[in-house]
Amino acid sequence: MNKDTRIQKITEITTRDPYGKQDILWHGKLESMNVYEIPLEYLVYNKYNGRILSRTKTLEKQGREINPETDEGKQTIEELLWRSKEGRNDITKKNISDKGQLKIGIVTKDGIVVDGNRRLMLLNRLKPKYRHFKAVVLPVALEDDPIEVEKLETTYQMGEDEKLGYNPIEKYLKAKQIYKKLTEQSSREEAIKQIAEWMGEEKSVIEDWLEVVTMIDDYLEYLKYEGIYAMADTPNDGKEDLFLYLKKWLSTFHEKESNKGFDGYQQLDVDTLKQICFDYIRAKIGKSYDGKIFRNIADGQKKNHFFGDKKIWTSFSDKHFASVSPAIDKVDAEYPVDYSSENIEASLSNRDSKFKEETLEALIENIENHVTDLRYAKATDKPLELVSDARKAIDSIDQKHKAFSSSEVIEQIEELIQKLMEMLKSKSPEHTLSLAADLLQAIKLEGDSFDKEAMLAKVKDISRMAYQLEKDVKAS
Repeated sequence: MNKDTRIQKITEITTRDPYGKQDILWHGKLESMNVYEIPLEYLVYNKYNGRILSRTKTLEKQGREINPETDEGKQTIEELLWRSKEGRNDITKKNISDKGQLKIGIVTKDGIVVDGNRRLMLLNRLKPKYRHFKAVVLPVALEDDPIEVEKLETTYQMGEDEKLGYNPIEKYLKAKQIYKKLTEQSSREEAIKQIAEWMGEEKSVIEDWLEVVTMIDDYLEYLKYEGIYAMADTPNDGKEDLFLYLKKWLSTFHEKESNKGFDGYQQLDVDTLKQICFDYIRAKIGKSYDGKIFRNIADGQKKNHFFGDKKIWTSFSDKHFASVSPAIDKVDAEYPVDYSSENIEASLSNRDSKFKEETLEALIENIENHVTDLRYAKATDKPLELVSDARKAIDSIDQKHKAFSSSEVIEQIEELIQKLMEMLKSKSPEHTLSLAADLLQAIKLEGDSFDKEAMLAKVKDISRMAYQLEKDVKAS
């Protein structure tokens, strides 16, 4: 049924006795409008309904046209609406089946559903038991007054009672969509003010949402998923909290140097911070692991996070790219992005799952190791605490493990001993000599595991040093 036919048939219905009355906020005034029972086949879904905006945008990015006036388009939208609230559908469907449609919808005079798309979808699934949709008919077609219709839809769908039912990405996209329309004819400030009023939020919240959605666009571009908003959807996976933390950090560190970051950091360092955080968000660390671990990257005062200490940040970021970059290359090679996929959401989710599988252990280990470094940095004036920690770490080493004999481990032990000797000789030469004596006494010459010539050379060196030390002590 085309638009003109729908307008004609719905206009005929509005000449009949109404089903009832409903107060509607229209052009700033609360108006009592008639409610009519409209045959389901006269109505058309709104493909940019706030509940499914991320999904329709994703499909359109793939080049798939969604025409809600065709059977195919209608079926696509119904599937998206069903999946948007799959956990509640059966309950709502049973309530409608038992009691009928209790909540009145809103439609334009050309049959576009402004409020009630999900209810309409459920009624269509209950045919032939139900054949009509109870709704107020607005005195305009959608294209006649798009801003006022947008305002009405937003007020009803994103009001305090409804917005809790929305996935986080949808509210961000809705704010972006309205902002784009409003700024075509008004200033940024006025647009944000109007969106805040329509959505029942403070202006600062809307500003935050617009910043978040800009960052989500950057995230999708980083993953080569531009416009595939389904991949930034965040129900129950911890992503939203991570995006919000990252937005706060970028706001803190961008433009001018903050005293919460390490001294002398540059914009390149902030860009690196964003890229690293995108990898953690992709791995869904908020769901896979305690999301609090993420905050160690850059949250709070400089002494409490990696980005506040240049040495720790350099080590953390270097180790991150050393472990993650090969994994990204591997995933890109084995699972290229296929925009033509029939189910791109499932395809890209599988791709991200492979990334998570390749990197999660390294991502978490890198944070945990540098949390220890951060704790040590904060305890520089507590030497007993640090020495005690070092002792515990050494005591926990399994000397029988084959890795203990590796050249890398031996070199690290030698460096550790040298550092300890340096620390002791400046504070207590007697303790240093005592330690050297203990080390000499501990040497056991067993089997053929040593180089005899090298050992004899070292013994002569030690003998010369001992003789010189004896002369120095007597002369002092």
